[in-house]
This record gives sequence, C-alpha cells and structure tokens, in this order.
Amino acid sequence: MAGLLQPPLRIISVLHLLLAHFCRGQFQLTGPPQPIVATLGDDIILPCNLVPGADVAGKTLDWTRPELDPRFVFVWRAGQDLVNLKNPSYKGRTSLFTGELKHGNISLKLSNVKPSDGGRYKCYIPDLNTESFVELVVASRVVSWPTISLSRLDRNKGGVVLQCESAGWYPEPEVFWLDGEGNLLSAGPTETVRGPDDLYTVSSRVTVEKRHSNSFTCRVQQNSTNQTRETHIHVPDDFFEVQSSSSSTTAGLAVSLAVCILVILILGFFVWKFSESEINISYF
Repeated sequence: MAGLLQPPLRIISVLHLLLAHFCRGQFQLTGPPQPIVATLGDDIILPCNLVPGADVAGKTLDWTRPELDPRFVFVWRAGQDLVNLKNPSYKGRTSLFTGELKHGNISLKLSNVKPSDGGRYKCYIPDLNTESFVELVVASRVVSWPTISLSRLDRNKGGVVLQCESAGWYPEPEVFWLDGEGNLLSAGPTETVRGPDDLYTVSSRVTVEKRHSNSFTCRVQQNSTNQTRETHIHVPDDFFEVQSSSSSTTAGLAVSLAVCILVILILGFFVWKFSESEINISYF
C-alpha cells in the first residue's frame, strides 16, 4: 500500500513546488517606461508598483543605485526605515508612502533634487525576487539665454569672430552655430567650465564671412532634459567693410615701410661711397 501511495505523493510534492514557484513568480514590479526628468531643488517621485497589488509593509524593500558605495538609497526592514544603511548623500531626503505599502505601492519620494541624483535607480523586493529600474535625469531650474558678442577681426580668413556664452546648465549642453538659412557652421571646440554648484557655463567661437543676410544664431541645447535656448545676431555690412579697409590699410603700410627701408639703404650706400671718396682725396 505504501508503495502504491508513493508515486501520487511524489507527484503532489512536485506540483506543490511548481505551484509555489508560479505563485512567487507571478508578482512583478513595474516602473515608468521613460526617464523621469526632475528640476534641481524639486521634490519628485520615482514610481514603483507591485502587480498584482499586495501588502508589502512587512517585507524587505530596497531602493539602490548600484554605482554608489554604499549603494542603498532607502532600506525598509520589518516596518522600519533603516537610516544608518543609507548612502550619506540621501539621508533625510528619501521616504516611502507607508500608507500605500498595503497596496503594493513602494514608490520613492526624493526631496531637494541635486545634480548628483541623476542616474539609474533599482527598486527591489528580495522575498519575491522581483525588481524594476527607474532612470532619473536632473535638469537646471534656470539657464541663461546665450549672449553673442563681436570678439575680434580675423584678418587671415577675412571674417569676423563671434563669441557665444551661456550659464546655469545641467547636464552639460551642446552649442551650435547656424547661418540665416539654418545651416550649421563649423566652429571651434566648445569651452566648458563646471562651477562649485555643479552647473556648467559653455562658450564657443566661430569665424563668419559676409553673407546675404549676415544673420547668425547661437543655439545651446540639452537633449536629455529637452531644454533649448538660442540667440540671434545681425552683423552690419559696415563691420565687414571695416575689416576689408583695415586689411588694405595694413597692406599699404607694409608696402610704404618697405619703400622707406629701400630709400634709406640707397641713401646710406651713396653716403658711404661719398665718404670713401673723401678719404681717398685726403690721402693723396
């Protein structure tokens, strides 16, 4: 009889293990499909929900950033926030909505967003072996409109050098120059300075020549935060004419100087010859 019961019991055990595995695996954490964009200084929420919903108040809940040491952004154990395990930069700035834990909502509230907060966050429930990731992009609150100035004349290229500068950016933006028809202009490398507040100031120079409209645009943009600022400038024809006349004047001065040097050399030669003749006459 015992031998007859053994196979059914073995089958039941296997089914039990499979059922337990299935039940454990049916829960899944879900997060936003797109990055969360936050402005410096704001309070934001990083969404993370258990599907289907279940009470997770008594479970272990972790929010981490794998690249940090320590990696913990928020740690929930046995109904308590374990502050001592948090990365120091997040102490006092992260929390859960404890009243929502019974519904499986373990979204993280992050206060006073800093530039260093940007990155990938992991929401994890070890007991259920399920995780979700949230990408946070931090953007500047206020960025300055680009300022364009006439830097100098470029006599080698026969053009005008324009300089563009903009401050208060995060993350680091790109700088582009365009002509009046919207065509990209070839500019020098962008100069970038990161201040003590972690915000970037960028500047760029471009040499432009006289064109039909003489209109030029400096565009500063940050694609990940969808921020764009641009400023336009019109360079008068007179400025290019000053450049041309200045070059002509320089060339004229160079020619005049060469002629003067030649005349001085000729006069010097005749004076030397005359002095030599006088010496010979005195000798005889």
